[in-house]
Amino acid sequence: MTSSVTGLSPPGTGTAAPVPPPRRGSRIDPLLGVIGIAGLVVVAELFPRTGLVDSRYLPPISAMLAELGRQAAEPAFWSALGSTLLGWGTGLAIALVAGTAVGIVIGTTAMLRAVTSSTIEFLRPIPSVALIPLAVLMFGTDMRSTLLLVVYAAFWQVLVQVLYGVADVDPVARETARSYRFRPWTRVRTVVWPTALPYVMTGFRLAAAVALILEVTGELIIGSPGLGREIAVAQSSGAVEVMYALVLVTGAIGVLVNLGARLVERRALRWHPSVRREVAA
Repeated sequence: MTSSVTGLSPPGTGTAAPVPPPRRGSRIDPLLGVIGIAGLVVVAELFPRTGLVDSRYLPPISAMLAELGRQAAEPAFWSALGSTLLGWGTGLAIALVAGTAVGIVIGTTAMLRAVTSSTIEFLRPIPSVALIPLAVLMFGTDMRSTLLLVVYAAFWQVLVQVLYGVADVDPVARETARSYRFRPWTRVRTVVWPTALPYVMTGFRLAAAVALILEVTGELIIGSPGLGREIAVAQSSGAVEVMYALVLVTGAIGVLVNLGARLVERRALRWHPSVRREVAA
């Protein structure tokens, strides 16, 4: 059950599958991706210029990029970008540490699992945006309001994955450690952590994307400093090209976050069969 959640087969619970030969067509996949992006750029340029869409609401992509160049020369742009990255990174780090620690403690204690399971299932589906009134009441439009949303949303992504990872520990290895009277920290370090690590990395990758979404959303709605607030200001003042230029920046950050998370995951799990197969493909 747990392996289907993450798509990874934990180490120590199964035999290492042989590395398959490279998949046909894998070398042209990046080229197809570039062709897809180029097609999107052409459509975004031609539709406003040919009148298929109103350029007042969707300016040509060339105008957006030109505006982005002007924004890059403004100190306010870099200040907003820095605020967004700072909020995202801080929230993600807090959620990763807290989710991993709490997940290991709960996952390795049967009584805690039984006591907290219903509470987790109740709190986890609550949308983070539903907490915006509470965050504003507590912190106003301060950066901490958005940070609260980011931590709340990312925390569950990590916690659930860690719980699955701890539950997937080989029972034989667990009993062997207990029979040898390993100390709790030694059991976590030598038995639980190697199995849970692939799940932790999956939670990290999911949390990184969710944290960015909530960071921009919080800035957009609450008005805390960052790119989201600048987008809202541009939209309300009718600066459509500025708004789209900033939206492009948030999209680029999302792509970089995803690539960075995958790179960290592959380096941390370079010994894992699933990553070895991916590299070979």
